[in-house]
Amino acid sequence: MVILFVVFYFLFDEEILDDYWETNVILILINIIMAVSLNLINGLTGQFSIGHAGFMAVGAYTSAIITVKLGMDFPIALIVATVSAAFLGFLIGMPTLRLNGDYLAIATLGLGEIIRIAILNIDYVGGASGFMGIPRLTTFPIAFWITVFVVYFIKNFKNSADGRACLAIRENEIAAETMGINTTKYKVMAFTIGAGFAGTAGALFSHYYYIAHPASFTFMRSFDVLTMVVLGGLGSISGSISGAVLLTAISAALADYPEWRMVIYSIVLIVLMLNRPQGIFGNKELSLKMFQSMKLGGGSRGGTAQSE
Repeated sequence: MVILFVVFYFLFDEEILDDYWETNVILILINIIMAVSLNLINGLTGQFSIGHAGFMAVGAYTSAIITVKLGMDFPIALIVATVSAAFLGFLIGMPTLRLNGDYLAIATLGLGEIIRIAILNIDYVGGASGFMGIPRLTTFPIAFWITVFVVYFIKNFKNSADGRACLAIRENEIAAETMGINTTKYKVMAFTIGAGFAGTAGALFSHYYYIAHPASFTFMRSFDVLTMVVLGGLGSISGSISGAVLLTAISAALADYPEWRMVIYSIVLIVLMLNRPQGIFGNKELSLKMFQSMKLGGGSRGGTAQSE
C-alpha cells in the first residue's frame, strides 16, 4: 500500500500524470468506498439495497454545510458526514430490514429517492441549483488513506464474530435465527456501517468537485455501485475493488460517448453472467494462496493429461 501511494503521489506531484488522471484515480477511490460499503450490506449480509446514493448525498451535503456554512475544518466535516449518514441508515434500517428480497429493494430505492427529492427542495443547501462554492479539500493522499482505512475496517469486520453472524444470515436467515443469532440486530449493524461509509464517500466527492448537486445522487449512481459489487462478486472485498476500478475506467474511457456507457455496462454484465455468474472473485478474496492454488490446479491438470 505504501509503495502504491508513493508511486502515485510522485507521479501526480511531478505532474507526470496530469489532472485528468488524478481526477479519475480519486473517483476510483471514492467508488471503491461506495462499492465495499454496499458489499457489506448486499454481499456479506445478503440484503438487497439499491438506494446507496441517498446516503452518499447525506454525506456530501452535511460535510458541505460543516465547511461552508459553519466554517469548520474538513476532518470534522468528514466525521460528521459519516456519523450523520450512519445515523440515518440506522433509523431507516430498523423498519425496512424486517423486509426481505424485492420488498427491501423497493423500500431502499424509494428512500434513496426521498432523500434526493428532499434535498432538491431545501433552499438552504441550494435546492435544484445544487450546493456550490464548496472548497476543494479532498486530495489524493486524503482519499487514498481513507479508502485504505475503510477497506481495512470492513475486512476486519468480515473476519470478526459479527461478520460471521452476517454471513450466517446471508446463507440461511431462518437457520441463523434458530442458532440464536439476532438477525435484525446484525442486518441493521451492517446497514448502518455501510450507510456511514457511503456518507464518507459523499464528503470526499463534494469536496473534490466543488459542488453537491441532487443530479449526482440519482438511482443511476446506486445502480452503478450495485453493478460494481455484482461484477466483482457478492461478498468479496477484492471483487468490489476490482469492479470499482474496472467500471470507473470504462466510464472514463467513454466520457465523450455517454450514451454508450450503459450499453457497455450491460454487455459486460451479460458476458459475465453467462461465463461467471458469481462475479470475478465470487465470494473469495485476492491472496497469495489463491494464486498458489491456481498454479497447483494447473499443474495437476497437466500431470493428469501426461499420465493419460
